[in-house]
Amino acid sequence: MHALADIFAQLFAQLFVGMPPIARVVFMLGIVSAAGLALGHVKLRGVGLGIGGVLFAGIAGGHLARQAGVTFDADMLDFIRDFGLILFVYTIGIQVGPGFFAALKKSGLALNGLALLMVGSSILAAAALVLAGVVPLGSGLGIFAGGVTNAPALAASQQVLKEVGADATAMALPGLAFAVTYPFGIAGNLLAMAAVRVAFGIDPQAEAQAFEAARRAEVAALETMDISVRNVSLQGIRLGDLTMLPGLGVCVSRLLRDGHLQVPTDDTRLECGDVLHVVGPRLKLEQARMLLGQQADVRLTTKGSDLKWERIVVTANAALGKSIAALNLKGMCDVVVSRVNRAGVELVPNAALKLQFGDILTVIGKPDDLRAVARIIGNSERRLQTAEMIPMFVGITLGAALGSIPLFLPGMPAPLRLGMAGGPLIVAIILARIGHIGPLVWFMPPAANLALRELGIVLFLAVLGIASGDRFVDTMASGAGLPWMAWGVLVTLVPLVLTGLVARGVMRLNFLTICGVLAGAQTNPPGLAYANALVTSEAPALAYATVYPLAMCLRILAPQLLVLMLW
Repeated sequence: MHALADIFAQLFAQLFVGMPPIARVVFMLGIVSAAGLALGHVKLRGVGLGIGGVLFAGIAGGHLARQAGVTFDADMLDFIRDFGLILFVYTIGIQVGPGFFAALKKSGLALNGLALLMVGSSILAAAALVLAGVVPLGSGLGIFAGGVTNAPALAASQQVLKEVGADATAMALPGLAFAVTYPFGIAGNLLAMAAVRVAFGIDPQAEAQAFEAARRAEVAALETMDISVRNVSLQGIRLGDLTMLPGLGVCVSRLLRDGHLQVPTDDTRLECGDVLHVVGPRLKLEQARMLLGQQADVRLTTKGSDLKWERIVVTANAALGKSIAALNLKGMCDVVVSRVNRAGVELVPNAALKLQFGDILTVIGKPDDLRAVARIIGNSERRLQTAEMIPMFVGITLGAALGSIPLFLPGMPAPLRLGMAGGPLIVAIILARIGHIGPLVWFMPPAANLALRELGIVLFLAVLGIASGDRFVDTMASGAGLPWMAWGVLVTLVPLVLTGLVARGVMRLNFLTICGVLAGAQTNPPGLAYANALVTSEAPALAYATVYPLAMCLRILAPQLLVLMLW
């Protein structure tokens, strides 16, 4: 075996002979990234290393390079690592920003409270190990990141240690401990879900049915009703003067009078016998019916009339941030906006609703008028599929600036900074929530966002693995990695089991929702895949998406807190 390793090391060295430093680094990154991604796709019973495979491939490549005596430009590797980190956290912020603050409201508050419990307990567990002298701070940071399978937390650990002036030995510890504890971090999530299921005797199929029943009872989906005006007191009243209708959250999108279907406006005067097509939640529609008259026995459709309906997407800069009333589409184009779909949620188009990039408007009117509306609000397929580069680099610039601001705290040997992990993340969340400033639109097509995010984390993990490879094998051979592995089990399981028991035993949450919380708070996609495999239900994915933004931010900021507590 040793002879085989020597042969590989010699071939490795010959491969790099004569290569310029830049070509050497790029070549190594290409091999490591490709091999690591392939390794991550290998699954055992549906569970694999995922993106963590790149780290292990980098470790193998770094070890071979050391055996062959091959060196790499350290400054170049540092730049690639930090730039990959910036790309990764910035695209995460852009993705989660629009829903980040909304996730803290209503039912999301309870789920995010559980995520906070889980993240907080894992921080305390890692801090306890360091305070007890069981492991040094660098190893504790790596055990924390690996135990919760969070590569950005590892990136943040490297960054904060660099900020406080840690030496090369301390800088290497997080990556080594992460690699040792990462595999059980994935498996521990699945074991915790199974433990909660067994402890409470849960039937996943029954939980799925209960979730769907509760969801149907809570969701006020938009429906339609055709109402015949029978209230004689409304004869001759302007539709715009019926302020009760907007107050109910309903919208009148069509009017049938004397067999002619038309688009009503605020100036339209009602007549007894008119039939109105009203859009809104079922309960509000019933209240509108009692105000107007009775449900009609005809169904108003645009078929056979000169009216059409289209879904038009907001992409024009001139429409961004403007309310529906300010655009005055009724007055200018003689159309009615009956619905607004924002990120999969249907909204009643009240006059004060401000439009955001990507909103989908259901508009009713004549074909020429619909085309005029499309010119006003955009409806550009190209803009929806094109990543805006100027806003992206403006955001990265602001993130780098924020991450570099020193924070002077008592007891710290050096000022803390949010760094390249925290700064771009916070800026991206804020900019994505704002949506646009003038012509700058912080919207990124999902495909572009995913591509840049994957590129960033692959570059970061590849460089980290290469830098750690020369120490990893020595660490494992000496037995120093075995205690890390044991403590990683503790940091993984205690927060998961504690959160699962509180969620079910105290809060009585649906088991599938609990699975989504456990996977999302650990930012663990394999955990979500396991939950989805139990039974067909949207519950795990909805809970995962609810807690993921806050959990990811906390995981990235947690190393700063640990260093603040323990340095």
